[in-house]
Amino acid sequence: MRKHLCLFTTATRYDLIEHARNRFAMLLVVCFIPTWISLVYLTIPRRAAPFRLAATGERLAPAGNELTQITGALNAVTLVTGFMMFAATFAGGRFDRRLAMAGYPRTHLVLAKAASMVLASALLAAYATAAMCVAWTPKQPWLLAGALFCAALTYGAMGVVFGSLLRREVEGMFALVMTSVIDVALQNPMVSSGAGNPLTRLLPTYGSVQAATAAGFSTTSAASYLALQLLWFAATALLGLLAFHHRTRNALPQPGRPGRSAAARPRDAAPLEARRAPTAGRQPDAL
Repeated sequence: MRKHLCLFTTATRYDLIEHARNRFAMLLVVCFIPTWISLVYLTIPRRAAPFRLAATGERLAPAGNELTQITGALNAVTLVTGFMMFAATFAGGRFDRRLAMAGYPRTHLVLAKAASMVLASALLAAYATAAMCVAWTPKQPWLLAGALFCAALTYGAMGVVFGSLLRREVEGMFALVMTSVIDVALQNPMVSSGAGNPLTRLLPTYGSVQAATAAGFSTTSAASYLALQLLWFAATALLGLLAFHHRTRNALPQPGRPGRSAAARPRDAAPLEARRAPTAGRQPDAL
């Protein structure tokens, strides 16, 4: 038991160090999240934005800047968490593969990544919630933090998937940015007139958007929508696990199962030996 705990602790420590060394990600955490949330609150008009919230069935009319601040916080948290996990997976892929081929248990590597992702998501969710509470007070701040946390987990797992499958950093960044922007923007009544369309229920952060909106402007709990968001996280995490398993697989020939080159050598060598055999007993021609 102590050995497994030591392996897990070591892998988790290296993952956290890798995140801390990503200075651009740390800059995004410190500056981008509060700046984006503050700009949304200060620049979007305060006029009421009436809409019907599917999670509670209530007809709400919150201030437009407060409503957009919630979707902006979701967008910021998902982008930062997804970028952190993508960068760590993309940069550390070869190292993880070497560790796995050297005998380091892949289970501990996966659990370490999950632990660092959970910790990062929790810190970012708490940070974004505190930044919003400076401007106004949500009706259910704990539910709001939970919604941000679940959305961050989903995009963190998505970052692992992109980091394991995509070949270049620009591809992963573009995929994360476009997915998050389209996902959250289509669910904001201030931006999209089709926010109530049934197709929005298929978007990755639908559960978190519904729960966060209810947390901000209603006293009715929508905690069940966090369970829906966790289903999205579970599906995305499964894809990330499969991608990580594929990337850290052992590509070397297994003992007792020679590779193609080893099997080809005896067949190639047989004709060569047959050609050499007649010449072995022949006397050299006289000069």
